Amino acid sequence: MTTVHAYAARERGANLEPFEYELPGVGPDEVDIRVTHCGICHSDLSMIDNEWGFASFPLVPGHEAAGTVAAVGERVTTLKVGDRVGLGWHAGACMSCPQCLSGHHNLCPSGEGTIVGRHGGFADVVRAHHAFAIPLPEGVESGDAGPLFCGGITVFNPLLQHDIKPTARAGVVGIGGLGHMALQFLRAWGCHVTAFTSSEAKGDEAKRMGAHEVLNSRSDEALAGIAGSLDLIISTVNVPLNWDGYIAALAPRGRLHVVGAVLEPMPITAFPMIGGQKSISGSPVGSPASIATMLDFAARHGVKPVTEHFPMAEVNGALAHLKAGKARYRIVLDA
Repeated sequence: MTTVHAYAARERGANLEPFEYELPGVGPDEVDIRVTHCGICHSDLSMIDNEWGFASFPLVPGHEAAGTVAAVGERVTTLKVGDRVGLGWHAGACMSCPQCLSGHHNLCPSGEGTIVGRHGGFADVVRAHHAFAIPLPEGVESGDAGPLFCGGITVFNPLLQHDIKPTARAGVVGIGGLGHMALQFLRAWGCHVTAFTSSEAKGDEAKRMGAHEVLNSRSDEALAGIAGSLDLIISTVNVPLNWDGYIAALAPRGRLHVVGAVLEPMPITAFPMIGGQKSISGSPVGSPASIATMLDFAARHGVKPVTEHFPMAEVNGALAHLKAGKARYRIVLDA
């Protein structure tokens, strides 16, 4: 048995408190990760507040963990104790369904979320199936790695899934926790990058992070000025936009890809979609293979999240900082 020291919400919306629990012996396909750093994501806030209706309490949040392997199961051959690894939204999958067998483990119907029905990385130890503990390459620091495992792969995955060309002209809506990494990935990918933001203060930062130009995300005039020019637009925001305006900004066969969880229905006019052979799509985080590819790309091109660090013991202050919209741009807890 392993005694885990963690921080948990005892009930919906509660502050996190010190919490201990016991893990049984590591399973044959599992690994224990000694957490050194763990990012905080808006999804952690949503789970604490049970906004999606499937949180269970006490809840130990944290699905952007980085650390070292502390124990391995008897069938684990790809990792050894001491290896640096990271863990994202998923901690397990069935490994036998068509999605898993085709390499899309993140789409497994019975996939196991790291903080859904199990305890996550706001702790000194977190457990997962070995396939989801992804080795960190040289060039990716443990203190920077956590946000790549959720926000980073969320915006990188569309580049792989839709075979985006380095000659593409791409836009990013929302320059926050997701968008600031999307700018870096797209610029390193070779794309011409347009940032859309409602904050004038973020314009210079967006350019430093990879944008060639910055436009007001709320300006219909700005959208009209780039009509028919973008091959890809990644929307990272969770608020309604002028969707027809963004679709009009797409070039023929262009794609509007949604990774921000907009709760309101998206009213779309069909004719521009049909006439321009345009697409709207969405995606979650990526598979273990996609995450490994992203990490190698990030190491090669120096892509990393802009982070603020808090001690793990100050987790409630860090959560309040995020909830107040003050994070620039991702928060990481240091164990």
